Amino acid sequence: MKWGWVFLGVFLSLGALSWGEKGLEIPEYDGKDRVHTLTAKNYKSIMKKYDVMVIYYHKNVAGNRSAMKQLQIEELALELAAQVLDDLDDEDIGFGLVDEKKDSAVAKKLGLDEVESIYIFADNEIIEYDGELAADTLVEFIYDVIEDPVEIIDNERELKGFYNMDEVIKLVGYFKNEKSLHFIEYDDAAEEFHPFVKFFATFDAKIARRLKLKMNEVDFYEPFMEEPVTIPGKPYIESELVEYIEQHDRPTLRKLEPHSMYEIWEDDIDGEHIVAFAEEDDPDGFEFLEILKEVARENNDNPNLSIIWIDPDDFPLLVPYWEKTFRIDLSSPQIGVVDVEDVILLPGPRSQSSGGSLSGKNIEEYPSFNTEQEDGSELLDIVTFPPSESTPLPLTAPGLPLFPSSMLPS
Repeated sequence: MKWGWVFLGVFLSLGALSWGEKGLEIPEYDGKDRVHTLTAKNYKSIMKKYDVMVIYYHKNVAGNRSAMKQLQIEELALELAAQVLDDLDDEDIGFGLVDEKKDSAVAKKLGLDEVESIYIFADNEIIEYDGELAADTLVEFIYDVIEDPVEIIDNERELKGFYNMDEVIKLVGYFKNEKSLHFIEYDDAAEEFHPFVKFFATFDAKIARRLKLKMNEVDFYEPFMEEPVTIPGKPYIESELVEYIEQHDRPTLRKLEPHSMYEIWEDDIDGEHIVAFAEEDDPDGFEFLEILKEVARENNDNPNLSIIWIDPDDFPLLVPYWEKTFRIDLSSPQIGVVDVEDVILLPGPRSQSSGGSLSGKNIEEYPSFNTEQEDGSELLDIVTFPPSESTPLPLTAPGLPLFPSSMLPS
């Protein structure tokens, strides 16, 4: 796991912050210690006190002043998250630290196997958190963890909210009631993927008609696709739903989110990613994103195509790093192929990079990447960059400056 350290330094220096659309406020630290240091002697008794336990499995920092300071910053982020969650009425949520060297026996007992990772223990499940170590993102993720695995759609307002959620993998099913054996199988499958895949259900015939669902039928929605796919073979048992989701859990187009940024980045295809930077609220960015969605829809059956969309507005403190690393200007949309071995997208303590750039290198190797419209014109002109060192060609979309003219270092 490689945490976004740059976020923490600036975040903690700003004091009280409001986090935009969701309205989550992270207060100033009140000075009360809420994060436990877990040892072989105390970990069982401490964990019994809480309904949910959040554990950071960290490197041993003895004798390394820089690492000690970094751990203090990380612990402060955990303290802030614990402070926000301290007043929850329904759940008692605890936070703890496990040292990889001092407390290796505890790590082994708990099944912690990846240093610099956060593990969440809830309802006899262990969930590994693959997002940035920032209080706001962690708190929002924990809110998702403690929610029910299946959200019930009862009315038009909730149905509208379901349709507006187009950036994630989601499923929706129609069942007789919550005691239905088919719903129980569906709910059990939801627990296997909670909170990473969103599961919805309705028991209302009118809502089901709006969703074009038959009784005991489940539709699978891939991010940014206009139409769902009905999972074949209804009624389903848990294992059938799990198998289907596992076979379709890499969308053609997916958005990099703060709570899952490392999981997505590590899920590359043959060591490469197609990465697109575009601000959704910017006119050029919105236009480009619509083109990108159309390209993804045209190529939705291609298992070897996966495009990552990054909205710079979601990661304002990483914009200078990305502009320097990729030698691009993120005031305009950008797209290219990234070799994950050559370029580090997400900085962290284990990250080393000599710099690089977005490149069209090997893009022709993506099979059946169709960008042609019905009239024969190209939605997105994707070419190998550069065909020769003397005649570099850009990767372009209509009217948008999308591709830099520098190569990855050899």
